[in-house]
Amino acid sequence: MQPRNMSMSGVVDLAAVKAAQEAKAKAEQTRAEAARQGGTGAVSPADLVIDVDEAGFEREILQRSAEVPVVIDFWAEWCQPCKQLSPVLERLAVEYNGRFLLAKIDVDANPMLMQQFGIQGVPAVFAVVAGQALPLFQGAAGEQQIRQTLDQLVAVAEQRFGLTGLTVDPDAEPGAPAAAAAAAPEGPHEALLNAAAQALDAGDLGGAVQAYRNVLAEDPAHPEAKLGLAQAELLQRVQDMDPQQVRREAAERPKDVEAQIAAADLDLVGGHVEDAFGRLIETVQRTAGDDRDAVRLRLLELFEVVGPEDPRVVGARRALARALF
Repeated sequence: MQPRNMSMSGVVDLAAVKAAQEAKAKAEQTRAEAARQGGTGAVSPADLVIDVDEAGFEREILQRSAEVPVVIDFWAEWCQPCKQLSPVLERLAVEYNGRFLLAKIDVDANPMLMQQFGIQGVPAVFAVVAGQALPLFQGAAGEQQIRQTLDQLVAVAEQRFGLTGLTVDPDAEPGAPAAAAAAAPEGPHEALLNAAAQALDAGDLGGAVQAYRNVLAEDPAHPEAKLGLAQAELLQRVQDMDPQQVRREAAERPKDVEAQIAAADLDLVGGHVEDAFGRLIETVQRTAGDDRDAVRLRLLELFEVVGPEDPRVVGARRALARALF
């Protein structure tokens, strides 16, 4: 079974835009139903660490990732570093008090999942947020590094997907089912966002671009629309490109601004985020005036596609500042 709506290697995935909308709606529905029933929808601390197998992957990880970031600990009984790492993750799952859910997967018992995530060795730690998978780290890691990674994960989950985590009640019964979803009130731009998602599903990039622009005309800071527009415009730019020709021209004409910008777009769509950023930063260093400004603006657009909280964006912003000043 290939998990749906999953980006396995950092590839720019427009499914993330739709998933963000669905994740926010799901979170609101859960909170609304809990309030309607006069409860909190809380879980027990014991429910923050779960064992997952192939049969339960979609239910326990993909579906739950629409409510809370799910950190996956791939481990094996024979793996000594796993025996050091797993207790740290389990303790932090309780300490973070519902801001993420820890799912433990035994790779020997679940080889298909190991293959789907492209794991070459254990321990390996991934996260799934709103159906989107991203690698966190592989091998042994210190607690400080783990905390920094988790802090970044929960911040991105909240800022980009509206996932504020689970409510934890020490007195809750372990294993109690979560509150059923209820219909949540639609936001003021829900119809336009749905139209954009439908246009993306149909391959109508122009329609998606226009729908996102309509949202931003009323709410210029709307995060979903900004992300969706940046991604839809990127795919619109590359859809008719000949990748081999673009890369050949970029290699032959390193000072050609248009050639480097086009190659950077292809790099990003292909998941080569650092290559795309590095290419444009080097072009900024080689150019001046209007050419430099054009490269800088495209780089800022690509930052928006990846997300301002992404560490690759943070590092590239520093490198761009050095190149400019």
